[in-house]
Amino acid sequence: MSFDPYAPYGAMLETTCRLVTWNVWGRYGEWAARLDGIIAELKRSAPDIVCLQEAWATPEVSEADLAGEALGLPYRFAWGDWPQDGWMSGGAVCSRWPIATREQRPLPGGADAAGSAAYAGIDGPRGLVQVFAVMLDYPLHASGIRQHQVRELADFVSEAASRSHPVIICGDFNAGPDSDELRMLTGRSQPPVPGMVFYDAWEVAGDGGPGFTWSNRNPLAAVSLLPDRRFDYVLSAWPRRGGAGHPTRCELLGVRPRQEAQLSDHHGVAADLRY
Repeated sequence: MSFDPYAPYGAMLETTCRLVTWNVWGRYGEWAARLDGIIAELKRSAPDIVCLQEAWATPEVSEADLAGEALGLPYRFAWGDWPQDGWMSGGAVCSRWPIATREQRPLPGGADAAGSAAYAGIDGPRGLVQVFAVMLDYPLHASGIRQHQVRELADFVSEAASRSHPVIICGDFNAGPDSDELRMLTGRSQPPVPGMVFYDAWEVAGDGGPGFTWSNRNPLAAVSLLPDRRFDYVLSAWPRRGGAGHPTRCELLGVRPRQEAQLSDHHGVAADLRY
């Protein structure tokens, strides 16, 4: 087959899937009212796949089930790794399509570090969608730990995912796009696994603004006295045939005026990806 420099991926896919990632801040504050608002915002976005960080679960009910049922996303994969007072904080993937394969791993990154990743192999209507939902360690000074965690994550992706289908990494990285840990994934420095490089959906298809998901305009974030940062990402692997995985649109979710009740300390990220 000859190479066409004007169509290097072949005929471009016009169809997309919509994926949302959101750190929803567990059961802190007015959590029941926040949950109602989060679900309403997710309904407005109408995603096919939702990845939640700091999602809560009790022995009786989970945030993933409540959100999934409300959104018409019947397939769910949830895990918890952070015990709280009567509830567990963890992560979840909710999907419109069956989750055929699932696996969750810690990303230790060193002693006393916190991080995790989970893989959901989703049987979508136009082929496999491979989603990795991620949470990296949070301290501002923990870049070295997060770099170790990114290397562990890249090994996980290399072992679990096929390069023939879209691969998406999303979640709360607790690091800005200019950090060493994100540069390792977006082709700005040597990748942990040769040839493994990802597009940042906001950079490719956002509105041109800074895209801060941790913003001091949000009172729930401002109390931490951190700088405005983009902490939350949808990263999709360098496209497959037809441009599969390439971002076509990206927006923030849950952005409210300062004087209104906030939905989380993070804003969510919604991305449309060719599929």
